[in-house]
Amino acid sequence: MERKNPCIAMVPSPGFSHLLPPIEFSKRLVAHHPHFHITFFIPTLGPPSPTTHSIFESLPPQIDFTILPQINMEDLKAQDPETQIYNTVTLSLPSLRNALMSSFFGSPTHHHHLVAMVLDFFSVAALDIAKEFELKSYFLYPSSSTSLFFCFHFPELDEDHEMVPTGFRDLSQPLKLPGCISFQGKDLPSPVQERSSEAYKIVLLACQKLRLLDGIVVNSFVDLERDVITALLESDHDYPRVCHVGPILRTRSTNVSGSNSECLTWLGNQPRNSVLYVSFGSGGTLSQDQLDELALGLEMSGHKFLWVVRAPSGLANSAYLSAQKEDPLDYLPKGFIDRTKGQGFVVPSWAPQIEVLSHESTGGFLTHCGWNSTLEAIVYGKPMIVWPLFAEQGMNAVMITEQFKVGVRPRGDENKNGIVEREEVAKVVKIVMESDEGRELRRRTEVLKDAAAEALSEDGSSTKALSNLAQEWSNLSGI
Repeated sequence: MERKNPCIAMVPSPGFSHLLPPIEFSKRLVAHHPHFHITFFIPTLGPPSPTTHSIFESLPPQIDFTILPQINMEDLKAQDPETQIYNTVTLSLPSLRNALMSSFFGSPTHHHHLVAMVLDFFSVAALDIAKEFELKSYFLYPSSSTSLFFCFHFPELDEDHEMVPTGFRDLSQPLKLPGCISFQGKDLPSPVQERSSEAYKIVLLACQKLRLLDGIVVNSFVDLERDVITALLESDHDYPRVCHVGPILRTRSTNVSGSNSECLTWLGNQPRNSVLYVSFGSGGTLSQDQLDELALGLEMSGHKFLWVVRAPSGLANSAYLSAQKEDPLDYLPKGFIDRTKGQGFVVPSWAPQIEVLSHESTGGFLTHCGWNSTLEAIVYGKPMIVWPLFAEQGMNAVMITEQFKVGVRPRGDENKNGIVEREEVAKVVKIVMESDEGRELRRRTEVLKDAAAEALSEDGSSTKALSNLAQEWSNLSGI
């Protein structure tokens, strides 16, 4: 009987930042273990963006993809992105089942043996299909072990209505889990802040399903979160096996052209460590008032900056699932671009982040603290100004400043809806870019940078974890 190479089905959830970690993980898996084949089944709310297409076109031959039929936006009555993402996957399940049948189970001549399905947090609804086809089920967790540990504990914390009466924003005491630093309620993930919200219920449901998985693959590394990883391993709870294979990152950006290549040219003409890179990820947005204060604070600091500007919105995650149509530069303070010529370079909507962060002229990073961006800052040794907006970014911000000690956090004015005013912006920029404290942040970041490189080395902890996982999957295929 012919032996077939093992194949893994990847089912990410919608959203560019949900697609990148499984793609980069898959590329690393087939680079180290070329006998694997990986097929992506991608639920979608709309047609893939040009950037997404260019990523698909650059994939190695062992990775292919099927874009499942689009879900009609009108079928998604909920407004918050978490609910939209989860419901998109749920509505795509019949298409996923059909695609699996036609790709693997309806064709005896198929050259690959499908052995496992890898899900992400908001595609965990597909777990039932994995069980239906008798596939081992895994979870690629794209954030920290600390936030995963919170997810494991969330269902039991939810049952304590006295501690969490209307949501985690009401926590009277900081939350301290084994191996973790303490978190205030307001810094825990945004969907769990309000018990009555649809997002809260969806996150609770996803967390309850975690223990049904056969394994969880985490985009982190042992030396970054040693205490919580030890607590996970020593826990009495019946958790799935957790392995740490990070940092899983892009090695280069896509579609570097036009104004994006111009910003790299500008960056190349600046002194070493002189530029603050400012970006709020693939979907973060600020209010108009906050956009104004940030702009004027950057100007007031006197330091050079490269700023990815997005049009303002009342919702911090409004650009997460849909591209903005407006020209964001129209919303900057009057005369700002003229006044800061030479000091700053403003890019609308998107910049080649890998190239910017790896550039020697970049000396710091003002970030929304998405986990991808956090790991990129660590890998390229850039200290951070933390500015969390939504999801688990508040937890990441606390870890960056209090646990890793590689960043500073500006204070918002409680009397002005938490707005960070221009004087505070200028102050934290100067801390990172010119002070002794900033030099110490940079030194600590270099230590973590070396630890990340060690984890990915030939004998590093993450490389070994990936090899063990590959062996586990190969065994399922009989290889």
